[in-house]
Amino acid sequence: MTKTHDSDIAFIRQLAELLRETDLSEIEVEREYGEDDQLKVRVSRQSSVAPAIHHVAAPAAAPAPVAAPAAAAAPAAAAPEDPALHPGAVPSPMVGTVYLQAEPGAPAFVKVGDQVSEGQTLLIIEAMKTMNQIAAPHAGTVKRILVDDGSPVEYGAPLMIVE
Repeated sequence: MTKTHDSDIAFIRQLAELLRETDLSEIEVEREYGEDDQLKVRVSRQSSVAPAIHHVAAPAAAPAPVAAPAAAAAPAAAAPEDPALHPGAVPSPMVGTVYLQAEPGAPAFVKVGDQVSEGQTLLIIEAMKTMNQIAAPHAGTVKRILVDDGSPVEYGAPLMIVE
């Protein structure tokens, strides 16, 4: 049962305008209208703004995973030390700006060699003027920090390696 809401088109246009006004390359939003109806929109800036609309009628349906760009046909062509393929990689859950400490001059949340517990804050990603704490998905040791303080990150980009 697919429903169309009058506000959907205006909402998508606002997202596209926000994309044009900022340096973001992608925005993904989910809206729940009711138990059997939701809107999932992903607007990305490639060569042009391309909105995608998916209405999900089944309440138990899992959202479709966002596919990563396909690697070259020959897996051997991939870099053997690609941090994104590392099993301990912590991927960015959103597009935004990375901050390794709570405020300028404060100590970093973690540094290489630190032991972290599951749920411990690793860093902050600012997205749409909101500070989002990124937690360790599992306990382990911080082996590598792959981003610089204040640098932009894309959705799915590896942030750290925690083993």
